Amino acid sequence: MGVSHDQDEFGAFFTDSWESCLRAVAASTGDPALAEDQVAEAFARAFANWPKVRRHPAPQAWVVRTALNAGASWWRRRSKETPLGEHDVTATTAAHEAGLDAPMLLALRRLPVRQREVVVFRVFLDLDIDTTARELGIAPGTVRAHLARAMSTLRGALTPITSLESRL
Repeated sequence: MGVSHDQDEFGAFFTDSWESCLRAVAASTGDPALAEDQVAEAFARAFANWPKVRRHPAPQAWVVRTALNAGASWWRRRSKETPLGEHDVTATTAAHEAGLDAPMLLALRRLPVRQREVVVFRVFLDLDIDTTARELGIAPGTVRAHLARAMSTLRGALTPITSLESRL
């Protein structure tokens, strides 16, 4: 394949995938600005490795996984920083920028990391159990278990109190 064809193919992939990858990473990190940086880095790496990435069974998952990995060192550095209080991104602002509602983003951020990753790959990227397991390096049964726990936790966190009160 020629360079021009590869660039056209990657351009189409980028156009079709950017928004869903960004939404998935933003849901996982809770910070749209950070997610945008991580996704941009991941797409740059995908472009550099396009012959390999295009053969991947789930190229969007490759980008999201790469973006999340790129952010790992950022999180390690940030854990040593002092928060700026009001100047940090709030859950409401982050949710709005990511196209998610604030309660959903807050509930996702409260999940353990592995459960959040499973939700991102299964729900946001709409990958099947086996592909999710492969991408995360875990067994399909583990994906099912994490997904069940995460969905139960999210249901509990997002169930309106008024609907619970009406049942009493």
